[in-house]
Amino acid sequence: MTKQPANKLWTYDFTVITIGSLVSMVGNAMASFGISLVVLDYTGSTFLYMLFNVCYQLPMLVMPLLAGPYLDRMSRKRMIYSLDYLSAGLYLIFFLLLHMEWMNYGILLAGSVLSGAINGVYIVAYDSFYPSLIPEGYFRQAYSVSSMLWPLASMTTPLAAAVYDLLGSAEPIFVTNALCFFTAACFERSIRHQETHMAGAPPAEGLSAVKQFRRDFQEGLAYLMGERGLLMISLYFIASGVTSGATNLHLPFFRSHAHLYTAWPVAAVTLYAIVSNFDVAGRLAGGVIQYKLRIPADKKYDIAFCVYITISIIGAVLLFLPIPLMAAAFFLDGILGVTSYTIRTAATQAYVPDAKRARFNGIFETLASIGMISGSLVSGALAEALPERGVLVAANLLSLAAAYLFIYRGREAVKQVYNREV
Repeated sequence: MTKQPANKLWTYDFTVITIGSLVSMVGNAMASFGISLVVLDYTGSTFLYMLFNVCYQLPMLVMPLLAGPYLDRMSRKRMIYSLDYLSAGLYLIFFLLLHMEWMNYGILLAGSVLSGAINGVYIVAYDSFYPSLIPEGYFRQAYSVSSMLWPLASMTTPLAAAVYDLLGSAEPIFVTNALCFFTAACFERSIRHQETHMAGAPPAEGLSAVKQFRRDFQEGLAYLMGERGLLMISLYFIASGVTSGATNLHLPFFRSHAHLYTAWPVAAVTLYAIVSNFDVAGRLAGGVIQYKLRIPADKKYDIAFCVYITISIIGAVLLFLPIPLMAAAFFLDGILGVTSYTIRTAATQAYVPDAKRARFNGIFETLASIGMISGSLVSGALAEALPERGVLVAANLLSLAAAYLFIYRGREAVKQVYNREV
């Protein structure tokens, strides 16, 4: 008989972290779309646009690795709200620079690097802190809720596009984002949970800060290498990151092929914002399904593997479809993406001990970022000479191959992680 959870999911702390996360994501979703349009308007180049995305992703190679060992020894909560305050200041500066017409591509690149560095640390801190706020037995429901936050926030993207088309400026978008980050930080400061993971950190034993960091990092790496299931999952998500990076070609494709969509009564960019939001709607629907529907533990691996295959096929054919079928494909991709996210994240975060969680998350995020940076840079360069559709087909074939090599061939080890009650 399955042990019944002793506590309900919606505790004070879980409610606060959920509201705070949603508020910050709303601003970030609008700002990410707005700043993408600013970069394209300043450069007119697909490659420079992709280079901008790479500059955001580059710190993700380093910062999670550096942050992981420290965040297993220090307050993750304090790091989370401090970084949100810092992000509020960054987007306020962006607003002022645009308002005074001092913005240029170099400043955008520098801001992108700083924002990526902030996010690189934030993701590790948040992903490592969040499981501590989930009552025992509610990991699946909690991560289904988490999976719905970004879709809800992303539904504001068409509003950002409309504001940009109407005013020709991202100024109000950046102000909104600054306010959202500030509000989120205030929510996060009020969380009551007392962190205990620091007690599980190895003793300093008189080591210098550098040697202590090196030891902690090596222990985290040794843990991952010794857990074959976690290793296979991490390696697969390098290739998945490549494909995710290549999806940055969607927006440039719509801008450069506006003639394909003249039958629709809106601008191509706005049309893309609308049709891509079917993915968002799918993720929202998928989150509701995952919240309500219990997947038998022994079926989780099979479902996850099928999802990985199907998502790659959808990604390869997406831009070849007419708008109604493209919207349907985005919707299905969203449902499947949330299914994958919920199974993988709930399983891995419940599997990894709290005292090692930040180090694992740091290494995982770095590996995924290697994939995303490679995908963004290589696909952006290839798209200067080759059709965007062909580049996306190649990227999704890579994901298919990785699903076979790592998830299928390593299935016995992966099942030990995925096929568990959480």
